[in-house]
Amino acid sequence: WAGLGILALTFGTIGIVVPLLPTVPFLLLAAFCFARSSTRLHNWLISHPLFGPPIQDWSERGAISSRSKRTATASIGLVFALSLLLGLRPLILSIQAVVLTAVLVFIWTRPSG
Repeated sequence: WAGLGILALTFGTIGIVVPLLPTVPFLLLAAFCFARSSTRLHNWLISHPLFGPPIQDWSERGAISSRSKRTATASIGLVFALSLLLGLRPLILSIQAVVLTAVLVFIWTRPSG
């Protein structure tokens, strides 16, 4: 569990600077793994000034910060625009549009952190 937690934390940290790699889901996975393997690592993660607040927002209220919602929306828009520019087939674009819209609906219907 600790190894998987460290791997998830690594991906979450990379996601801070790589726009299409989600940060918070990996942080939630890391918190889950650390809770099962290391009290010290779990406590460090949830009390960390950068990583802790989104984990606590989600754990306590199922909330996503407004900034994260806007960033996710922009990233999703960029991905879809790139797909259009690459000239993907209409079927693929349709499937992508449905999935990305569902993701946006999920994100924007969560409370704001």
